[in-house]
Amino acid sequence: MTELQKAAERTVAQALRLRPGESFLLVTDKPKLEIAEAVAFQAREAGAETTTYLMTETLRPIGAPTKLFRGLIEGADAVLYMLDARIEEKPFRGYMVKAGTKNSRICMMPGITREMMGRLVNIDYAAMGAFAKKVIRKAKDAERIEVENPAGTRISFSVKGRPWHNDDGDIGSKGKHGNLPAGECYTAPIEDTFTGRLAISLIDDKIGRGIMDFERGRLVAWKGRGIEAIVANIAGDPTGMIIGEFGIGTNHAARVCSNMLEAEKAFGTVHFALGDSYGLGKNASKHHYDALVDKATIRVNGREIARNGHYLI
Repeated sequence: MTELQKAAERTVAQALRLRPGESFLLVTDKPKLEIAEAVAFQAREAGAETTTYLMTETLRPIGAPTKLFRGLIEGADAVLYMLDARIEEKPFRGYMVKAGTKNSRICMMPGITREMMGRLVNIDYAAMGAFAKKVIRKAKDAERIEVENPAGTRISFSVKGRPWHNDDGDIGSKGKHGNLPAGECYTAPIEDTFTGRLAISLIDDKIGRGIMDFERGRLVAWKGRGIEAIVANIAGDPTGMIIGEFGIGTNHAARVCSNMLEAEKAFGTVHFALGDSYGLGKNASKHHYDALVDKATIRVNGREIARNGHYLI
């Protein structure tokens, strides 16, 4: 088997754990068609009834699902999304996540490439998941988490009482939602405790550096081309300006790059998202934009667990 075929098999058998007779919906576009074909083949080999939905370029950017598409996702047991990542399509991606977790289980792979499949999907998920559990044990129910980096990040917040999610590649049961490549643990900050500055190297996909200032969970000032594009896309929706996620990268093979799907998984990075909290916090929104902070120092209740991008646990 080629590296792509091995990664496709792992996607089907170990992540989604497709079973004979299940209905599987695969949403793709032309740049991802080679990957989609490999996954569809492995899904058929697993005995799943597979439907591939090709999003043509003439219909993009897509803002909302059609009536026919709603029927497809509502009837699926498992869903895989691998469109090229575009900020204008975040509301559609948000719909996919909500509908996929409500009716089935969903794997999100926005911006995935063949090279990433081979390097980042064929990994030791057990070891990665075990490390993430160590991070969660240190940070769970923390009254105060502080994050800093050399670029100027200075932010503090509480996660007291908030649940954590370990994105360890297991998307095999109803209601599950995860990424491939996997490799993060995340929660939602207590919104009104979230105050300070983020100096980011990337926001969403391929656009970033900039500064984001928060007061009591709300973005109040910003600078940078990427952030300005995000705020313009939010278009005055107040739910899109509220902090929704704090995540910690746990995938050794991931690198800081222009693809957020990979960059947010990289060791030594953290990320924060504006908008929807995926049910982990109070904020519900059609928006969700990840912002990357690299070379992070993380303190939990005054004790360092990472310094300048290197873990101390």
